[in-house]
Amino acid sequence: MNRIGMFLKELNEAAATTRKMLERVPTDKFDWQPHPKSMTVKRLATHIAELPSWITMALTTDELDFANNPYQPEDIKNTEELLAYFEKSLADGRSHLTDKYEEVLDKGWTLRNGEQVYSVEPKADVIRMSLNQVVHHRAQLGVYLRLLNIPIPGSFGPSADEMDF
Repeated sequence: MNRIGMFLKELNEAAATTRKMLERVPTDKFDWQPHPKSMTVKRLATHIAELPSWITMALTTDELDFANNPYQPEDIKNTEELLAYFEKSLADGRSHLTDKYEEVLDKGWTLRNGEQVYSVEPKADVIRMSLNQVVHHRAQLGVYLRLLNIPIPGSFGPSADEMDF
């Protein structure tokens, strides 16, 4: 299996658990945050939902410059919109995980804010980081949901709330 195939397999596996987690996010808790320095539930869930689209960005561009492209998160109004946004981002990312992009995976991709360069990594590493970010932030969302007394679905095995996964 080539790297594109491995990324697609990992994205598909992560999507099932991510979807179950995002389904649990209650609209009436969108503004809740566990600490003033923490993201709100809405901001965190929206970030998780957008991450599959970073695959497309990594494969089809050579950089992201925040000075020229200020970050504007999607304005999600409710859980239904959150899930629709995730499905749209997921379809976008999946659509670019095709063999034709295998040849660009070692090409550099830059994250910057004007002259300040945050990182220059191979596109493959940006994709891997995006997939890791999904898992990382999904776990963070799990803590938020636990603090809100919302049952957590199983991820890599059963959870304390669901013995089947």
